[in-house]
Formats: sequence, structure tokens, C-alpha cells
Amino acid sequence: MKSTLLTPSNHKTSQTKLRSQLTPGETELTNTDSDENSSTTIIPSHGKKNHDVLPGQLAHKLQQSLEHHQGECQIVIIQDFPDPDALSSAWAYQLIAQPYDINCDIVYAGTLSHQENIALVKLTGLPAKRWSVNTLKERDLSIYQSCVLVDSQGNTSQLMPLVKQAKIPIAVVIDHHGKQGDIRAEFLDLRPQIRATATIITQYLQAGLLDLDSSDNVHVKCATALMHGIRSDTNNLLQAQEQDLLAAAYLSRIYDSQLLNAVLQSARSRRVMDVIERSLKNRWTQNSVSIAGVGYLRYEDRDAIPQAADFLVTEENIHTAVVYGIIHDQDNDIEVVIGSLRTNKLTLDPDEFLKEALGKNSQGRYYGGGREMAGGFEIPIGFLGGSNDNTNYTKLKWEVFDAQIKQKLLRLVNPEDKVIHA
Repeated sequence: MKSTLLTPSNHKTSQTKLRSQLTPGETELTNTDSDENSSTTIIPSHGKKNHDVLPGQLAHKLQQSLEHHQGECQIVIIQDFPDPDALSSAWAYQLIAQPYDINCDIVYAGTLSHQENIALVKLTGLPAKRWSVNTLKERDLSIYQSCVLVDSQGNTSQLMPLVKQAKIPIAVVIDHHGKQGDIRAEFLDLRPQIRATATIITQYLQAGLLDLDSSDNVHVKCATALMHGIRSDTNNLLQAQEQDLLAAAYLSRIYDSQLLNAVLQSARSRRVMDVIERSLKNRWTQNSVSIAGVGYLRYEDRDAIPQAADFLVTEENIHTAVVYGIIHDQDNDIEVVIGSLRTNKLTLDPDEFLKEALGKNSQGRYYGGGREMAGGFEIPIGFLGGSNDNTNYTKLKWEVFDAQIKQKLLRLVNPEDKVIHA
């Protein structure tokens, strides 16, 4: 697959060469938000007229960053519970960085619990490593000269505080979510108008940062992973934007459809089926909204919650489903409420709904958020968290959180209701 290849070199590419490589209609992107810690900070454009202009410019800026960090070791951090979009995008970045002699370690602090994510990693050999926080404390982070965040801005990873403590600078941030907090990096590409980070990464490939070779087994598997990343974040392409579809079309020439089908056909585990059964038993329906608390879950079973929400929203006369539970991390003895929202109602904005229903923490950060047709929330339990052998206590704690979440959600679902008594 030939494209306009941006060839890595042992010296800095001149600004003149970069300008000459721009396609007709493109202009050089300036550093509109730079400071002493940010040599190449990109402000995302929301204007449709710039959609064709930005990808090429951003690819050139990323190339400059790669050349600047040539020969380094980078730690690529993805969210604690990585999805196909994060996994595939991080892998593609690793391959893009290889010609610049950059050694990338893709790491996450949580676990792979969704059967499709497990199958994706196993069947493709995707080189992501699980580092628990306890393990990270024992690792020598001095081997890394810079950090890369893919499909994340650092707020979804337990690894970031220790990376900051080690004073590892953030070189690259690539994400399809809006800006979350004060994120600084040499290269910052945030494009919330795009549905998947895999789409952004694929645009880098189209610009020539990596020439995909259909005879290279690794390239074929990575293209398959990227296709899965786009598919999963666009609801099987039903919510895809033009750029997502164009990226999928580009990958269609090299990805392995049989391999992707094998990933998609992976069976649900018994534990996932148990959580779905629990959500059916405990669901509370009102005004075509189904709300279900599923109680306590193991850390490894976290991904069962969105799968249960996916299932409940298919019920007749239901347009929105919310499923939540208390996740217990035994390694760190902490607990957190995790929830997922799924909807097929076009007039319901999951992001707005969850932010209004659940509010913010003391630092001003929202507990929940979302995108079209899907959302999620995470509420730390704090002082009340941790294991307790007293079954009456754990039952009472669940009842309190269950009633409080239902009350907050149902205030928007049915504003006429007052206080809920469990």
C-alpha cells in the first residue's frame, strides 16, 4: 500500500521540506498554545472545512516529534481497562515509532476482562503489558525519556501519578475525546469530532508515517486491530462520521476479515452471563429507562457492566439502560462504583445526562460523561471502601449506594418523583 511516505532520517527535516509536502490547500500549523513545556501543541479544529486540511499537517507535526525523540525509549500509557480503540491505536503508534529507533512499551494498570479484548490481544499478539501499581513501584522508570498517551489524557490510568513522580515528560497525546483538565505535551492531537482514536492513527498512516505492507503479518494484524477499534467505537460503523468511514475503507485493503470475525465471535464468560442475569433480575424500569444495580464485582469482571447495559437496552419499549456495581480491587483493597449507560434515543445526550445527574467531585471533575449513544461513570467510595467480613455491613453499604444512584438518575428520568426508599 503506497502512500506519500514521510521518511525518517538521522537529521531534522527542514521546515521547507515539510511545507513542500503539504497537499494543495494546506497551510502550516502554528503553535497557538505553546509554552516552555510545549513545543508543538495542537488546538483541535471543529470546523468542517478544516477536516481535510488538519490530518496532513498533524502527521507532519508528529513526524517532527518522532525525529526529536529519535533513539529514545517511550512508555505508552493507555487506560486501565483498555478497549479495542486504545489497544489498536497504541500498537499502531509503536509501529510508526520503530523507524525512528524509538522503543515503545505499551502498558496499562488494570486488566483485560471483556472477552473481545482478550481475544484481540491473544489472536493478534498485540504487545500490551499489564503493570499493576505495586509492580510499577519496583520498576526502573529512568529508562524512559518520554511518555505517550493514546486514547487517554492520563486521567484514566493509575500509572500517571508515578510517571509524573519520575518526572517523565509527556511527548505525545492522541485522543478523540475533548480536552480534560490541564494537559500539556509537545504534540497534542485532540479531535472530539472523530469517533475513534484509531481513525486519527489511521490518518497518520494514510499521510505516510507508516507504509502498510499486506505481505507483513504484523501490519495485517495491526490493521485488523485498528478496524476493530473503529468498529467498536462507532457501534459497528452505524455512528461513524465521514472520516471514520474513510479510515475503515483504507484499512479494508489490508486487514484480515477472518481474524476480525474470530475476535468478534469470542464467547461470553460465565461471569459475564451471571452479571447480565443479575441486571435482568434487579432492573427498575420507568419511562422507558431501565436501571439496574448488580452489587459487588471483582476487579477482573468490570467489563461485564457495559455488556449488561448493551443487553438491557435491547428490551422491548426500553430506549435507555444504566447498569452499575461496586468494583472491588483486592490488590489495593479499594472500591469504586462503576456504571455504563446505553441508549438508542436520539434526543438523549449521555454526556449531558450523566454530568447533570451525578455532578462533580470536590476538584470539579465530573463523575460521568459520554458520547453519542453511550456513557459511563466512576464514583470513588473513599472512606467507606475496602473489604469487610461483616456481610450485614457490606449489604447495607450496597443498599446506600444503590438507592443514592437510583435517586440521582430518576430525578431526571421522572422529575415528579421525590425521595426513593429502597
